[in-house]
Amino acid sequence: NFRHCGSSPSLKDVGSAKLDWGNLRFDMTEVHGHFKATFKDGAWDAGEVVYSQFINMHVMSNVFHYGQSVFEGMKAFHCKDGKVRVFADFKNHERISSSLERVCLPTMSKELWQRGIDEAVKANLDFLPPYGSGASMYIRPFVMGSSGHLGVHPSAEATFIVAVSPVGAYFKTGSLPTIDGAIIEDFDRAAPRGTGHVKFAGNYAAGLRPQQSHKDKGYPIGLHLDPKENKYLEEFNTSNFAAITKDGKFYVTPDSNTILPSVTNWCLTHLVKEHGLTVQRRPIPIDELEEFAEVGAVGTAVVVTPIASLTRPSDGKKWEFGQPNVFQKLHDEILAIQKAEVPDRFAWCREIVCRA
Repeated sequence: NFRHCGSSPSLKDVGSAKLDWGNLRFDMTEVHGHFKATFKDGAWDAGEVVYSQFINMHVMSNVFHYGQSVFEGMKAFHCKDGKVRVFADFKNHERISSSLERVCLPTMSKELWQRGIDEAVKANLDFLPPYGSGASMYIRPFVMGSSGHLGVHPSAEATFIVAVSPVGAYFKTGSLPTIDGAIIEDFDRAAPRGTGHVKFAGNYAAGLRPQQSHKDKGYPIGLHLDPKENKYLEEFNTSNFAAITKDGKFYVTPDSNTILPSVTNWCLTHLVKEHGLTVQRRPIPIDELEEFAEVGAVGTAVVVTPIASLTRPSDGKKWEFGQPNVFQKLHDEILAIQKAEVPDRFAWCREIVCRA
């Protein structure tokens, strides 16, 4: 019972799908369609909106057999001033460009990137949660090798898709709840000189087994160690590690070429400086967990998930952390910028221009 936005969406369409916005989960909701562009004969086409939730591909496409696929994640918001904005997509374009080069997929211009995002959001504007609902629109761009062949070599063709879905706030309360985590000792997230620094789909498939194993033991999140020496902190299953030292002076996050450069973490490193903290990006020995007052898993879905404790399964060693006082402030500041409730002093947001 909602009106299709068609080819001429306007700001009046925002939220007209009239979903139960307050009870949305962070999960997929069926929408009208997606943006699709194709790379063929050495160039990307202009792309178009496809009003379907399905794609038709050759069974021998590279993505199905050799995993040639990368993706991104970001959000769009209906803001306090009535406009629609996407958050920090210029950083996601930088990151997907690096990912594409790493797995031999064609890069794209910023113009095509932005058009894909804008068209996907506008085609589904009635599914964009209205300001004040506490929800947002999750944007999932991805690129995959899509030509059919049998030999192991880069795909001659590629497909760029931008899919969207309205999502609820990860946490329904105003204050951030803390969760318990475990140190992952029996699996590595990525290999040295491998693909850990890019958003390659295979990294996440490889992480499903340790993630599920720890969830079955009561730990909703796991923290990987470095793959070479297994003594330095790397990142959580799906998000970066960050911590506040007990003296309140430092924001500490790992430095490693096997860690994905988080856009959210990048934003937080700018914000903490305004709070008088110094950013330290360096190797972090596991024993240094004793020195942290707050620990958080930072990423697009929730901005920051505060960690109550981390347990090492091999010997039962448990590190416990305090309430997320600093992380709560950072979380609230990011959300306020995303929703235009405060000035965008870092110029992180980009308006998706829609008719009034």
